[in-house]
Amino acid sequence: MLVLSRHRDESIMIGDDVVVTIVDIRGDKVRLGIEAPQSIPVHRQEVYDAIQRENRKSSQTGPGATKDVRPQRGD
Repeated sequence: MLVLSRHRDESIMIGDDVVVTIVDIRGDKVRLGIEAPQSIPVHRQEVYDAIQRENRKSSQTGPGATKDVRPQRGD
């Protein structure tokens, strides 16, 4: 892990396309601004973990999981 020290309004570059800027520092919280192309998803770690869990859960659904599903008839 690379550890950097930055002050408010200073930035770091990730590759050529991603800029992370320190927007605010309040006590033990740091607010970051992230500029990245729309093709690069940016998530908080807990959101990313939830997405990964849901993706794994969806991919583990076997072919028999929907065999009892029947279309409903309109009245």
